[in-house]
Amino acid sequence: MVKNKKVLLIIILVLAVAPLFTKAKAVHNAIILLLIFATLGEAWNLITGFAGQTSFGHAAFFGIGAYTSAVIFYRYGITPWLGMILGGFIASAVAAVMSYPCFRLKGHYFAIATLAVAEIIKQVFVSWNYVEGATGISIPIIPRSSYFLTRLFYLQFNDKLPWVYICLVLFTAAIFLCSFLENSKMGYYLKAIRESHEVAEAIGINPANYKLYAMIISAFISALCGSIYAQYILYIDPFMMFSLDISMKIVLLTVLGGIGNIYGPIIGAAIFIPLSEFTRIKLGGSGTGIDLMIYGLLIVLITCFHPKGVIGIVGRIAEKFGRKPTGGEGSIETVS
Repeated sequence: MVKNKKVLLIIILVLAVAPLFTKAKAVHNAIILLLIFATLGEAWNLITGFAGQTSFGHAAFFGIGAYTSAVIFYRYGITPWLGMILGGFIASAVAAVMSYPCFRLKGHYFAIATLAVAEIIKQVFVSWNYVEGATGISIPIIPRSSYFLTRLFYLQFNDKLPWVYICLVLFTAAIFLCSFLENSKMGYYLKAIRESHEVAEAIGINPANYKLYAMIISAFISALCGSIYAQYILYIDPFMMFSLDISMKIVLLTVLGGIGNIYGPIIGAAIFIPLSEFTRIKLGGSGTGIDLMIYGLLIVLITCFHPKGVIGIVGRIAEKFGRKPTGGEGSIETVS
């Protein structure tokens, strides 16, 4: 556990220092997106990796967070910081309502149900005039000459560096929360539920309650990511924020890195985001989809030859060199 925390601190330190060595906006943008999607992956990993409930609808929570902070700023001029927290609570409430009937389903039926719920929510926002429907919302821009504290209050900056550290704070909070939950009583209960509902019930665990707790926490974190993303790009619409593409990116990067391990989403995002940004910048319009083709090939190869993901490959290499990981399947954690 101690070494686990040390590794996390080293990762955070590297991400905090790296942007200071370059002023390239493309690099800062890649780090910001990496942090946002790694955090989303950690949130998704709570319900799928730990509890074993595959969700294809996390874009719903992401979009709710984005719209909440954007709408209260767009309509009433209220700071997006408040919108972030409010969006998290609304997303958690939606998760609780949606999960009650959906958790009666198992396996692929649950996955399809979450996808259907996300599509329903998207159509609601497409038809909702209060949130500008399909047109979307362009977030008002404050004067560039404003003081830094004013820009911080409204989450609008003259460069990308402050965004790096805002996203890093969220990422740090999420990853340490997930690490704590993984090694807590709740984490062990969720893993027991993942392995067998029947056995978990037999030893006195209430699967419905603990899956609900995991989904609520996961939705809250996803909504915070959505709020930050909306304020960062300054424009949102339902087709962008509630898209299946968002949900699939979260799923695929976590699968590539390794499901059920806190390092999995970090590794997956560290591969996917730079790959996506590099092909977008270097190839432009002529390279549309190239990053997804390469990433898809990586997913196929990983799932065919090592279903535990990149983290599983790291674990196998560690075993080969005489260091057997003890933190679970494919984990590189070491218990003190």
